[in-house]
Amino acid sequence: MRTMALWLCGLLLAGCASTQTATAPIQARTATPLPPITIYHLEARRSERIVWLMEELGFPYELKFVRGNLGASLAAIRQVNPSMPVAPTVKYGDEMLVESGAIIDVISNRHAPGKLQPDLNSKDYPWHQIWMHYAEGSLASRMGVDYRVWQIQPPAQRSQLRDIQTVFQYAEQFLGKHSYFGGAQFSAADIMMHFPITYSFRINVVDRAQFPNIENWITRMESRPAYQRMAKVSKPDGMPGPPVPLPDTARPPARR
Repeated sequence: MRTMALWLCGLLLAGCASTQTATAPIQARTATPLPPITIYHLEARRSERIVWLMEELGFPYELKFVRGNLGASLAAIRQVNPSMPVAPTVKYGDEMLVESGAIIDVISNRHAPGKLQPDLNSKDYPWHQIWMHYAEGSLASRMGVDYRVWQIQPPAQRSQLRDIQTVFQYAEQFLGKHSYFGGAQFSAADIMMHFPITYSFRINVVDRAQFPNIENWITRMESRPAYQRMAKVSKPDGMPGPPVPLPDTARPPARR
């Protein structure tokens, strides 16, 4: 009996300790020193996200591109990252990083914990993560496919599943209820979403006038001082080179 009582007591104590651990507050992460950052860039392309991030955080960086010459800028990237010559390519200390979303996560989580993203336990955090991935996984990919298809042969009718119009409408509805893609506060999700949204408008795959919530959001994003600093240094002449916008006749009508 005594052995059984001791066993039960130990089990209860272990359960109490487990409960205390589970409910203990999460300790704040400590920022680690930022290594030297060099951003290899193509003007008015995805790599501007990293410049914007660094300006928002006030972090030092070196920006490399050949003004007004996308071919020369890409050649410079190929020299330093021949196995994956894409923009952004970021020299992070002695490593070469690609994929803008991953680069944003690495820099933010290691060197600016608690900034530009909601608290992990907040209601906004899942949405922040959704839009961080939606920017490329749903929006940019659909934009590229539809643009190329409509250049060849505009569809006679809208897709019954998902196309660029429905992808945009989902974002429009979200911004009707939330101020930012990260929820209540500006976050890295807004940095991720800005490029494919404005690029879609530029190539005319959707009618900008149909999305007033997105239009309002763009105005607020581009009024941010960090965005304006980014634009001044990373795209001083706007967007050089292609793509050619679709004519309005090729652009799909709104879904009824």
